[in-house]
Amino acid sequence: MAYYLGLDSSTQSMKAVVIDPETGCVAGGANVTFGTDLPQYRCPDGVLAHADPLVKHADPLMWLAALDKVLERLLKSGVDMGRIAAVGGDGQQHGSVYLNSRFEAVLASLDPERALPDQIAPALARPSSPIWMDSSTSCECRELEARFGARLQAETGSPAIERFAGPQIRKFAKAEPERYAQTARIHLVSSFLCSVLIGRDAPIDSGDGAGMNLLNLRTLAWDEAIASFTAPGLMDKLPPVGCGAAGGLHRYFAKYGLRPGIPVAVWTGDNPASLVGTGAWGTGVAVVSLGTSDTFFAALDAFRTDPAGCGHVFGNPAGGFMSLACFKNGSLARDRVRQEAGVDWTFFDRTAFERTPPGNEGRLALPWFVPEITPPVLTSGVRACFDFAQAAPEVRVRAVVEAQALALRAHAEWIGRFDTLRVTGGASRSPGIRQTLADVFQARVESIAVADSAALGSAMLAAHADGVSLAEMTAHFSPVADVCLPRAANAAVYDRLLPAVRELERLPPAGA
Repeated sequence: MAYYLGLDSSTQSMKAVVIDPETGCVAGGANVTFGTDLPQYRCPDGVLAHADPLVKHADPLMWLAALDKVLERLLKSGVDMGRIAAVGGDGQQHGSVYLNSRFEAVLASLDPERALPDQIAPALARPSSPIWMDSSTSCECRELEARFGARLQAETGSPAIERFAGPQIRKFAKAEPERYAQTARIHLVSSFLCSVLIGRDAPIDSGDGAGMNLLNLRTLAWDEAIASFTAPGLMDKLPPVGCGAAGGLHRYFAKYGLRPGIPVAVWTGDNPASLVGTGAWGTGVAVVSLGTSDTFFAALDAFRTDPAGCGHVFGNPAGGFMSLACFKNGSLARDRVRQEAGVDWTFFDRTAFERTPPGNEGRLALPWFVPEITPPVLTSGVRACFDFAQAAPEVRVRAVVEAQALALRAHAEWIGRFDTLRVTGGASRSPGIRQTLADVFQARVESIAVADSAALGSAMLAAHADGVSLAEMTAHFSPVADVCLPRAANAAVYDRLLPAVRELERLPPAGA
């Protein structure tokens, strides 16, 4: 019977997952890590070095090299590639790719004897792609806000946000007008890779398109007034908005054992894909994704926006809308805290919590090693209400984990209260983090059996585009593998600390 392939192009890696809906099993997978597997692109952690800490770009050719390599590895792993009946995918949200007028012809004539980066490089109008970590567009955000005011958030789901593609496009058009003029098409990471798979322009879906400050979520179409103000002629440079099947797989990919012409689903963003992969595409369950960034998201029962202006509304790939709050300082920040404390992951995940009490005697620390986006703060540095650098390692670990969990709760209250959280991402394997989330939210915390929820969700969306029920696949592929229950005795501890983390967000960094 049929298999379905999901591809996840995240910040630091590209993953592939193959599912078999008939048996409810994962039939195979592969992974490419950008820093170690593709060092020639000079993107350790998926980001190019830059003198300005607010500028965060990546090389889009690296994503193409990763696509070639992950499919090669999947073929070599022994997966029966000929059984794959459809392909789905997702990309890190907000990243934008700028193509010239040669792009369409290059896609149509892809040669299996040549690698993807070599063929598509001449079609790039801009050699690098701003990604979600970029915070360099404050000026452009203020310009958009001054022009459109509250309408921007009310109709696109978010206020002007530095990492969103709209402000990024405006900055590019102002700073490099000649290159912008040479740009014929602007894709998101998701629609760019989908276009390569089908050999022609792919649509942008509403889940990822909503992260641009350009898509009117009330009409599910590009907002002509906002696009025209953002940059000259922008409406003509944007792909259509769409869903379902984008087209048939290009013959280039037959070299990996895939059948040309099989459906390729319109790609979405990594967070919308995770909503599907965790089985939370219906209302009632929230998801905490603990990856490079930390995110809190859930399906919405009705369209509404964050009164504080920090959270976002995107399209839900299963229909309707989803909410999201994103925190830039996630796993990379936790890893830096661990390294600076001189401890291993066993200590970080378990020992630190055995040696310290819940609430940590009021000691909290926000590890904002890079500019934060929730809330928007451009000055990096640890915020702490005690001498963080001199504290014992276990105190530092708990201070950071508890403050991050409290910040998640504080900035997710507009979405609603949830009795169940589903956790995903690498850090979801930490028992200390899971228990902290359970106690802070006073909610049941569930881990699903498959850790790569975005790739899984993309595979499920591929199957859905081929007629398989999402509800059926959720029952098969998103079972609960582990449950962590809240301890009622700790509820009052964290209720008292919630105002403290809000005050912490307002503090200057240590040493400032």
